[in-house]
Amino acid sequence: MNFLTPLFLLGGLALAAPIIYHLVRRTTRERTAFSSLMFLQPSPPRIAKRQRLEHWLLLLLRCLALALLALGFARPFFTQSPVNDPTAAQPRRTVVLVDTSASMRREGVWATARARAEAVLRRAAPVDHVAIISFDQKATTLVSFEDWNRAAPAERIALAVGRLAALSPSWAGTHLGNALVTAAEALAEGEDGKNAVGPRGIVLISDLQAGSRLDALQAYEWPKGVELTLEPVKARQATNAGVQIVAGGPDSTRAADAPVRVRVTNAADSTREQFKLGWARSAATGGAPEFIVPALDAYVPPGQSRVFAVPVPKGVAGLEQISLTGDDEAFDNTTYVIPPTQQRTNVLWIGGDVAEDPAQPLFFLRRAFAETPRVAVQVTAVAPGGPLSPADVAAASLIFVSEALSPAAAAALREQAQAGKTIIVVARNPGIGPTLGALLGREPVPVEEGRAGSYAMFSEIDFQHPLFAAFADPRFSDFTKIRFWKFRKLDLSGVAGARTVAKFDHGDPAVAEVPVGRGRIYAFASGWQPDDSQLAVSSKFVPLMWSLLEQAGGVANFATQHVVGDRVALSADSGTTAVRGPAGAAVTLAAGAAEFAATGQPGIYELTGGLRPQRFAVNLDANESRTAPLGPDELEQLGVPVAKGRVEATVPAEKKALLQGIEAESRQKLWRWFIVATLAVLLIESVLAGRTARRAALATEGANP
Repeated sequence: MNFLTPLFLLGGLALAAPIIYHLVRRTTRERTAFSSLMFLQPSPPRIAKRQRLEHWLLLLLRCLALALLALGFARPFFTQSPVNDPTAAQPRRTVVLVDTSASMRREGVWATARARAEAVLRRAAPVDHVAIISFDQKATTLVSFEDWNRAAPAERIALAVGRLAALSPSWAGTHLGNALVTAAEALAEGEDGKNAVGPRGIVLISDLQAGSRLDALQAYEWPKGVELTLEPVKARQATNAGVQIVAGGPDSTRAADAPVRVRVTNAADSTREQFKLGWARSAATGGAPEFIVPALDAYVPPGQSRVFAVPVPKGVAGLEQISLTGDDEAFDNTTYVIPPTQQRTNVLWIGGDVAEDPAQPLFFLRRAFAETPRVAVQVTAVAPGGPLSPADVAAASLIFVSEALSPAAAAALREQAQAGKTIIVVARNPGIGPTLGALLGREPVPVEEGRAGSYAMFSEIDFQHPLFAAFADPRFSDFTKIRFWKFRKLDLSGVAGARTVAKFDHGDPAVAEVPVGRGRIYAFASGWQPDDSQLAVSSKFVPLMWSLLEQAGGVANFATQHVVGDRVALSADSGTTAVRGPAGAAVTLAAGAAEFAATGQPGIYELTGGLRPQRFAVNLDANESRTAPLGPDELEQLGVPVAKGRVEATVPAEKKALLQGIEAESRQKLWRWFIVATLAVLLIESVLAGRTARRAALATEGANP
């Protein structure tokens, strides 16, 4: 037992008072009958020592009352071990969140973060439960509560420190909101799956840069009783500038020699504002990048961002990297660019149209597939009566059939459809029925001229179908202004798998799709030339034709610019078997892989093993360059309670023991029981003393009748 105010124990010296009182005789109690004392001189009574204690029970009670009173004023408390401490049944649960995003690569930041994390771990009591979670774009558990509790108390710190030592910052962005939600949910749930009780908290070790994403906290209800303690770490250098590709720049339809627009941002606390910007290559020794051509002067004041157009020099190879120099922190000073390359694809038109006749469908088809910096479409027209060139058919990504074909030509095209080709049958006249039936592998399809009165319109369109998905937005879904003067009635009721994509207002199919093997056949009930309809002169025609080409695989929607951590979609029929990363190592893909997810490092990646090699660039998240500190009030506005500070970090060791004693004494309040015991003893002593006095009085009266 310890005492908070031990000086009050000196009150125990008062125990001598009742002892002396019982030992000292003030007057004799014996009385003797005597004659008159008038002739004797008076003398004071002589005090004499008692030879033995009388009323020892009263003496004991009086001493006990004084002792209890002194102990109560000394404010006693028990220093309990973790095993006997009543709070040990509810130990403190703490999640240590360690930031490993790209901004932690700044000089001195990661070393400080590791030291802070180890200090937090060493402050944990043996009964505490601790988990460690690292986070960047996603949260990863390094040490779970189960791992911590499973290890021996003497080995827990070594276990956690060892796993921290194997950790290093990544190149991913900072998704702080997701990490806080993950930590809060881990604290809210106990090991048995029930809600955890007891004190809980999160210790966040991060540079708390303003670019941290907090979206996950917007609609999240923070659990009660979970408090966030911030452990911010700072970089040694204040200046930080970053360079990023301007959105829409590299994947837009700009020409190959058009300047590349990049944005340079400068932190608000930077001490520099003059930089160099230009095409560069990484130094072989890992130092500053080497400019390939003379660099631009980039002036960016602190706290601002500016866009610069970096010219593309002609005849210079290896233009894949734009770098910034003059900055103290180099982790975000490079952005990678894939120069735009023009895709080339072929479209085969089988019909007797004259290419320059504005009354024929081919005239409008050629103009719909006008050349762009991104795609060049070669439209090849062949007569329906002659033999088809196997080379033209094999090279074509999309095949249009507008007139009847010979059975041999139709059978050859059907084989191409079964192999994966897309064929568009434009029913310009009822004579297309046998050819459509041959392409579908059945008897001729009934086709006859339609009767629509003055005109027909689209009335039912399946905007969920990929062909019309581009028009699903209400701003573009109005097809009522397109009139069809002539159309053909297609009877596809007996065709297995036939799907009507669009209908006329009288219910007949306008556009139908029929799968054939690995490919598909589209049937248009009307042409788009002015004699049949207004489709070719409407704003819907060009995107509709390009949608057909994209569905046929003639245009690869392969994005060349990505951010670290993105999943890159791969074409199922590309044949890609491996991806070579920036470091030169190749990652083998599983058969039929639909995406590539190992984009953990900025640089240029190359798809290998396919029909044609493709390259894409992976860059740092632009938000990582926003290294200005994030204010705690932004977290509090999202409902996260932030601790104002830790008492343990500022209190000396000797005073910490005193504070722990005060806390234990205030929790136990043993002095109350000592005061109650004192009152009980005094009550007993008073009753006993009264009885003793009455007995003495009766004895005296009996001796002197």
